[in-house]
Amino acid sequence: MREPRLALITRPGCHLCDDAKVALDRVVAVTGDRWTEKDVTGDIELEREYGDRLPVVLLDGKEHGYWRVEEERLLRDLTTPQL
Repeated sequence: MREPRLALITRPGCHLCDDAKVALDRVVAVTGDRWTEKDVTGDIELEREYGDRLPVVLLDGKEHGYWRVEEERLLRDLTTPQL
């Protein structure tokens, strides 16, 4: 099984992160994809890169958005064939 295309960068106690998890669950319910969570706690590189903008959604390893999940845009980007 291949790695999930989606990753959510979070930290404990982040209410926007909790909202993003629910939004990602809605998206993957439509697309059949999976997502993984990466916690910045204890990871200085993730904290340095994303700490001010959590939660951050990564699609195929690239930043897709932060603070809020743009569900329609994410659905479109997940379902558009890659060149």
